[in-house]
Amino acid sequence: MAEETKPNPVSAPGLHDERKADEPCTIVIFGASGDLTVRKLIPALYHLYIDGQMPEQFRVVGFARREKTDESWRGEMKAGIEKFSRSQKIDNAQWDAFAANLSYHQGDLTDAGAYVGLGKKLVEFGDERLAKNLVFYLAISPSLFGEAVDQLHETKLLHRKEDEDQFWQRLVVEKPFGHDLQSARLLNNHLIRHARERQIFRIDHYLGKETVQNIMMFRFSNAIFEQLWNRESIEHIQIT
Repeated sequence: MAEETKPNPVSAPGLHDERKADEPCTIVIFGASGDLTVRKLIPALYHLYIDGQMPEQFRVVGFARREKTDESWRGEMKAGIEKFSRSQKIDNAQWDAFAANLSYHQGDLTDAGAYVGLGKKLVEFGDERLAKNLVFYLAISPSLFGEAVDQLHETKLLHRKEDEDQFWQRLVVEKPFGHDLQSARLLNNHLIRHARERQIFRIDHYLGKETVQNIMMFRFSNAIFEQLWNRESIEHIQIT
């Protein structure tokens, strides 16, 4: 009998059938010196890369105020993967290939010149798609969300009327999104002046994380749920 083989989940037929093809792009992380970047963002991008789920051509640019070189920032990110990622073991060849796509840009979020310099750096990548297909990840203080988006608009790095162009831009906004309903509405109105709703992604890494990971304990250790959580009381459960 022939030995059964399991397909590679990355290359399995049908995995990307309903997905838009990955396009070359640049991910700009504002707050590149922060804890979120070293603990979560770069490890996540690294694992996507080694799993074959990043575009064939991509760049990751860290934007922060502290003075660093490309090499020193890459070293910090590698140490973060070794300490905080799920694998914690790095294949040096894979890391070198991934790290070649990482670069650092020093600048103050309130300095218009820093954004002009960012635009020049993007052009230096030599591929128009890397300069104009852009993901701006705002891993910064919520009080600076509006400032960063204003500056990106002023330097023509972020376009609201992207339907008129073959390129695209996205904003990823970290929690918290305002501190109450009124402040959230004000922030939202600020962002949609320069980006359409479909360009904006609001993210919270931890929403429901512990509940989902411990769902059986959640059910059986709570008397109220233990009595009700059965097929007579619940039609179906969705976890999104």
